[in-house]
Amino acid sequence: MNSKRWVAALATGILCTSGLTSFAWAFQEAPILAEQVKAGTLPPVDERLPTKPTVVNALEVGQYGGTWRRAFSGPGDRWGPTKLMEERVLKWTADADGGAVLTPGYIESYTVNENSTEFTFTLLDGLKWSDGEPVTTEDVAFWYNDIFLNRKIVPTLEPTFAPGGVPLELEVVDARTFKVKFAQPYVYFLQILAKDSTGEPSLDRPSFLFPKHYLSQFNNNYASDEELAAAAKKFNVAAWTDLWGSKGAVTAWWSNPELPVITAWKIETPPPADTVVMVRNPYYYAVDQEGNQLPYIDRIEHRLYQDPETLNLMIAQGQLDMQDRGLTLTNFTFYKENEARGGYHTVNWKDTNIWSLVPNMTVKDEVLAALFADEKVREAFSIAVDRELIIELTQSGMAQPIQAAPVTGTQYYNAELATHWTDYDPDLANQLLDEAGLDQRDAQGFRLRPDGKRFSLVVETSDAAHAKTLELLTENYAQVGIEMLPRVIDRTQWDNNRANNDFQMHWIPFDRMTFLPADPRRLMGWDGYGNEYFKWYSTDGAEGIEPPADDPVREIWALWDKASQSASIEEADVSVNEMARIFTEQGWVIGVYGEGPVVNIVGNTMQNVQPDLVQDDIFRGIGLARTQQFWLKQP
Repeated sequence: MNSKRWVAALATGILCTSGLTSFAWAFQEAPILAEQVKAGTLPPVDERLPTKPTVVNALEVGQYGGTWRRAFSGPGDRWGPTKLMEERVLKWTADADGGAVLTPGYIESYTVNENSTEFTFTLLDGLKWSDGEPVTTEDVAFWYNDIFLNRKIVPTLEPTFAPGGVPLELEVVDARTFKVKFAQPYVYFLQILAKDSTGEPSLDRPSFLFPKHYLSQFNNNYASDEELAAAAKKFNVAAWTDLWGSKGAVTAWWSNPELPVITAWKIETPPPADTVVMVRNPYYYAVDQEGNQLPYIDRIEHRLYQDPETLNLMIAQGQLDMQDRGLTLTNFTFYKENEARGGYHTVNWKDTNIWSLVPNMTVKDEVLAALFADEKVREAFSIAVDRELIIELTQSGMAQPIQAAPVTGTQYYNAELATHWTDYDPDLANQLLDEAGLDQRDAQGFRLRPDGKRFSLVVETSDAAHAKTLELLTENYAQVGIEMLPRVIDRTQWDNNRANNDFQMHWIPFDRMTFLPADPRRLMGWDGYGNEYFKWYSTDGAEGIEPPADDPVREIWALWDKASQSASIEEADVSVNEMARIFTEQGWVIGVYGEGPVVNIVGNTMQNVQPDLVQDDIFRGIGLARTQQFWLKQP
């Protein structure tokens, strides 16, 4: 794979446009909507679509109708539904070769000035929320003034939206056009927008947009204290601020059917139902190349499963139309053997996740924290792992032994970093641990910490499918005198433990190692090895834990501050490459395997699922495949 295959185009062009250029286009719509128009309960499609809708070129022009049957593991699995339908002003989409390209979403055009300090966006003419209300720059101004700058709702700005510590500025030009300005050049801004919306609250929110006509009733700049208290009571939350946020009772689209959206589908039956249902948005702004309003599929149903065995049973019985979440290479042979029985086939994508052990560098146990801070201990953690054996026994031999570092297929790949501390060497691991002062053992052969306690590590994961991997890692670590105690917990609890700095070590898919500047926070400690450190950095010391004065994480932060204010991508990339080098050589995250295939179960009636796509959170996972152009063959 060549060095830029996965990121086919970095769109920093001066002018880019989207939408149809012909005014004589005849639009078509789903039969289920045509029935509503005929009954007088819905306006005609020409009145629902923008004047020049965005065109999504379908792999093959599809048929309308049907229900996409999926599976989900519970409320903590919200990203399964979310990534099917996220919207941005600019989105990563797949080109014909599977590379990721930036394309306009719900905007007619955008421009970037010569020094990348000013970005101008023009919304589609006639863009509407799912309740039929117009989307205008009033919604943009509401996002900026009443949410983004509202410290009761957003206490802390993400550093990616405040480069150099200075928040972006907004200028509304007219009802459809607005400018975003920075105090210095920001060459990565478009790529960050495509990945991360506009920060909290709610990653799955369209960039810059919040429906003012609905949400202002829950905002302290518009509603009285009494009205906010009544709203909190209605939604059964403790305070009005709990209505907001990624998991907010009001602003989380998949828990609030009343929330207007611009996505292809909207929630109809929210969790905790056993079957979560989404239905088409009749006002969705995009059409295919023949003028058919998208999406093609009417409904998406997410059926709850309790364990991997139940999911496998659903697959074998042909109960799923397209699914990647919850599937593992451990079961690859099972998936292939049951294709005929289940009426599906497998479609492989390219996995960029690096499955890793992540020590918590700010763990509350001070003795353990001191051990994690010892480079010899971290190297021992890594070289004690028999990656080849784990890959053979849990990944059907289809992954690669790699370190947590930029992956192949990107301009940031470095072979030396990818193999840093990956050679299996238990003898050297034992030596390093002895040198670290862990040379005393108990009667069972486990090492003793400086405080006399057994050197034990509780390792948490949120998916029981990884039990075999953790079993093998436990055996590897026992060979060097470390007791590993695997623990499978619910995803919500897993997230809470990380947020509350209440874990010792996690087993996670370490991602975003493709186009690093689109989300540099992984390297900076966020949601991983140094979450409390990142809080301290992003809040300017108001929250979190301050790292030691000589901690290399400070160098990484300084490098990002430099990259995010550089005058060119070439200059900024020098800093980003240095960030990756420091991060990997420190060994804060122990990469085990990766770069295997992502297996998708695709029912034989499901169409337009493109093979060989890149699976990374940077590209919003399955979103890269443009799910609104999936379709089901009708009987």
